[in-house]
Amino acid sequence: MGLLAANLISSACCFVPLPPPSPLRFQAKRSSQRVLKAALTSSEKMDSGGQAAPVSKLMEFPHLTAAHTDLMLYLIQTVENGLGDHLLPSTVPTDVEYYENKNGTSQGTLLIRHGIPSSPIDFMIASWLHLKQPQGGAFNITNIAGYMKPSNDIPHFQFELVQCSPTFLIFFLDLLPRTDIILHPDYLTTYYEETGLEKLRQRLAALPEVSPYFSSSLYFRKVVSSTGILVGVKCEESESKRVEEIVREEIGPISKEVMRIWMELCLNGGRELEEDERSLMEKRDLMIKRKAIEMDLSKSMPLQFGEEVANRVLQVIRSAFKTA
Repeated sequence: MGLLAANLISSACCFVPLPPPSPLRFQAKRSSQRVLKAALTSSEKMDSGGQAAPVSKLMEFPHLTAAHTDLMLYLIQTVENGLGDHLLPSTVPTDVEYYENKNGTSQGTLLIRHGIPSSPIDFMIASWLHLKQPQGGAFNITNIAGYMKPSNDIPHFQFELVQCSPTFLIFFLDLLPRTDIILHPDYLTTYYEETGLEKLRQRLAALPEVSPYFSSSLYFRKVVSSTGILVGVKCEESESKRVEEIVREEIGPISKEVMRIWMELCLNGGRELEEDERSLMEKRDLMIKRKAIEMDLSKSMPLQFGEEVANRVLQVIRSAFKTA
């Protein structure tokens, strides 16, 4: 669960009534079967009897459109193929890996995989949330994030795609900077200019359906990089297919390229920090994580899922974020 999810889960920006379920919901299941089958095959774990164990509900994405589902499966599979050797198996309890409210109208999943001792990655987190709204409709948040260890200065990876309605999305994609750019201009050069991230941001910003999205949290705005993508995608009510097209042809390729860049940075190891730098980095990372949890999730999760479920989920997140 990432920074935008923490900010949006209690925000009114997406609390809008939705029309009846779109046919795209049903098309999603049919057109994504091949991709889903491939992803599940490589993600299955074998039990002691040699049989495939049940696959995490993280991989099901029951409420998303085809393009959104395909993108999530691709990104998760890419992490598994490229960084799987860097990551330990998830230890998230089954009652947190998938959870729902008492009425079953809102559901969530959570998967956390920590990095092995030699990896520059601290942990990766992936989730989806389906949140039913009191005034009708629902919105869906999907998230993949990679948090780095304080031993290096590689930016954190953040991907979040929020389906507010069939014709309105909010998209957040960034490599979160982990230092003061003013004091370290070489950081900007290495991780943002030389990687070409600005061209990707401009490509999406040029679409007529895309406009900047301004988070209600001033703190959140400060965390995002200068090449970070934080936009709303809004089409006319009759153009739900256009939203699907933008996800498949624009958001998808851009997300894949940013993930490729970040994974390459991870595999190269980044700059190893001195002891005094590590201490400052650890403090900075912790403050960002703590803000995400305490300012939003700790208040909004109980409202969405009830105290018991929220406490169970938040305990796992706090433990991974080292804010417990």
